[in-house]
Amino acid sequence: MTNAIVLGGSRGIGKAISESLKSIKIDVFAASKNDIDTSDLTSVKKFLEIHNQTDVLILNTGGPEPKPFLTITEEDWNRYHNQLFLGFVTILQNIKINDGGYIFLISSSVIKEPSAKLIISSAYRAAFAEVFKVLSKKYAEKNISCVNIAPGPINTDRTQELIKNVKEFEKILPMKRLGEPQEIGNFVKAIIENNIKYLSGVTINFDGANSNYIF
Repeated sequence: MTNAIVLGGSRGIGKAISESLKSIKIDVFAASKNDIDTSDLTSVKKFLEIHNQTDVLILNTGGPEPKPFLTITEEDWNRYHNQLFLGFVTILQNIKINDGGYIFLISSSVIKEPSAKLIISSAYRAAFAEVFKVLSKKYAEKNISCVNIAPGPINTDRTQELIKNVKEFEKILPMKRLGEPQEIGNFVKAIIENNIKYLSGVTINFDGANSNYIF
């Protein structure tokens, strides 16, 4: 049976991906923050002592609250350096992805359009996306596909926290609605279920045509 580890798998996009993968009979470990906290490298290493091999890996974690640049503390930088960057690096250095497997990074649209409100997230998510892109070539040698999904406005608790008036915000979106987490879940499921392998080393802008960038 195919196995999958979904980080942040107990809520939001991670939960939607977990449920979609279970629907095609994949054995999913939906890890919550109680299982692994990527901001805490000790937690990451303990997790990897048990979960050190899989067929499908979903790298997914929440981000920091909005803060003006001058109010960001050294503690903030250190915490999210681990949570959004070094924690994921440590995982990829220590977990075996079986040949023919998949790695999905759930990043953010801020890797393409940095946000002044989310400057920490913009910095560290973009940094890890670069590492992920470079590593995709090495993983390709073992037929392991690497896909970076960069969600825009998705109907999650985090979006509700970041946007004061969601209903008004939806009016300015091209589709006049937020994306649903299950749409991302079904996208991941479709790639795996249909054995799509050549889509690797790419970033998918999952934002309902909301962004202005081309690539």
